[in-house]
This record gives sequence, C-alpha cells and structure tokens, in this order.
Amino acid sequence: MLNVVLRSRELSIFLVLVVVVAAATARNSGFLFSADGWRNFLLNPSILLLLAVGQAAVIITRNVDLSVGSVMALTAYLTGRMFIDLPGVPVAAVFAACVVAGGLLGLVNGLLVALARVPALVITLGTLYAYRGIMLTWAGSDRINAGDLPPGFLSLANRSVLTIPVLTLVALAVLVVVGYYLYTARGGRELYAIGSDPDAAVLYGLDVRRRVVAAFVLSGALAGLAGVVYTARYGTVSSSVGSGFELQAVAAVVIGGVAIFGGSGTVWGAAIGAFLLVTINRALPSLGIADFWQRAVWGALILGAIVLDRVLAARQARRLVRARDVS
Repeated sequence: MLNVVLRSRELSIFLVLVVVVAAATARNSGFLFSADGWRNFLLNPSILLLLAVGQAAVIITRNVDLSVGSVMALTAYLTGRMFIDLPGVPVAAVFAACVVAGGLLGLVNGLLVALARVPALVITLGTLYAYRGIMLTWAGSDRINAGDLPPGFLSLANRSVLTIPVLTLVALAVLVVVGYYLYTARGGRELYAIGSDPDAAVLYGLDVRRRVVAAFVLSGALAGLAGVVYTARYGTVSSSVGSGFELQAVAAVVIGGVAIFGGSGTVWGAAIGAFLLVTINRALPSLGIADFWQRAVWGALILGAIVLDRVLAARQARRLVRARDVS
C-alpha cells in the first residue's frame, strides 16, 4: 500500500490534505462541518488553483512564470475600472477582457523566452517588476471598493450549486479542460516531450518555440481569470494585490508533484497542492500553531516533495537499467 501511495504523487499529497483537514476538524468541527467552513474550504483555494494550473503547464516545459501575481493584480484592477468606467458592462465581457489581457501579458513573456532565448526565470522576474510597476503607476493610491462594483458581480462569491461555490466551479472547469488537454491532446503531450528533453524535441521536429509561447499565454490567461475571481471574491482591489502569489503558485505545483525540471507531473496534483497550501493556512491556527510556522510548514512540504521526486526518479532509473540488462 505504501509503495502505491509513493508512486502516485497525487494520491500521497491528497492523503496529506485529508490528514490536515481531519486534524483541524477534530479540533474544531466548524472548520469543515459548518456552512462557512465548507464554503471557505472550497472557495478560498480557487484563486491559487487557477494560478497553479497555468504555472504547471509552464513548468512542465522546463520553464517558470514568476509574473502571475503581477498579472493577476493588473487584471483585478482592470475588472474594477471596467465596471466604473463602463457602467452596465456585461459581467461576461469583463471576464473575457481580463482573460485576453492576461493572455497578452503571457504572450510577452513567451515571446521573450522563446525568441530571445533568455532563461524564463530571468525574463519573468523582470516582467514581475515591470507589470507591478504598471499596476502601481495606473492605480497609484486609488482603491477599488465593493461599492464600486455591481451587486450581480459581487454575488458570484455567494452563489452555490449543490453547496459548491460558483467561483470554485469555474476553477474546477478550467482544471478539467486543461487536464484533459494535457493528457489526451497531441499539443499537451508535446509539452511533456519538450520538458523531458528540449534538444531531442527539436530534433524530433516539434515546434518548441510555439508550444512554449502557448504555455505562457495559458498561464497569463489563467492569471487574468484569477484577477477577476479575486475581485469577485473580496470586492476590494489595492495596489498590493497578488504580492507573493507567484511563489505560492510555484510551491503548489512543486508540492503537487510537477517536476521543477519539467517533463512530468499533472495539473491535478498542482490543484491538490493549491488546496493543501490554502488549507494549511486555515488549519494551523485552529490547531494552536503560531502563524510563524506556516511558512516553515510550506518549506518542509516543498523540500519533502523535491526529495521524494529525486528518490522516485533514481528508483525509476535503476529499474530501467535492470530491465535493459535483463534484455
């Protein structure tokens, strides 16, 4: 049984999530078994889930996108400005505009990485600050408040379908679509091939640049969607929105079993990692653990995920060597 759990990264991290929820619920039954507890358990991770899904697609190609927090901030503020400057604008149009805006910002990242051949870590670190600078220049000391937003938009955070919040359903729908594409579509499998060995992918004839650009566009588009969801969820937007979310997204992806060197992992694992990180933030205070230790727990989970990934990779390599020797 333990061997099965270790082989399935998604199952192992899911079991950790179950343990955390069970421990917090045993200490305080309202953590899960209450209207607000169940709603917060499903709703709070939705934003990070969207960021993690896009980040997973990029990391699978052996890249990283550190600009997602700034992209989310820009589109969150864009959401508010559209409702203020365009009275009566349809909610669907705001969603579409922010997804497109996020995709364009992701396109900038992708083109710089693919065409300039500069490491994604450097490029997206630069655009992180560039996009944040645009946000600070645009917003200044201005702040979007709930009173500036239409009630129909704000009500999205309170609507549910069969006890599942609508915003969570939006995030889960994105997860299913992207997960299905990566698992079944040729383009999705090519992302894994690129991450496994970029040089071999080029020799095989894959359009590596186009696929890498597409992964960054997807990451940016989902960060744009996360910006709209953030505004609907909290109703206020300031210039500090999204700070630190890029590292949380990377942490969720790595903890969820996506190899930081690319080529393996799933968005399902990244989604579970997002749920785990957000749930830990809620659970530790319920367990009487100081906030100081929250980051330490995150760090321990990341280190544990990396160690487990290396152990499993070494085991797989030994297994392949034995199979080759036998044949």
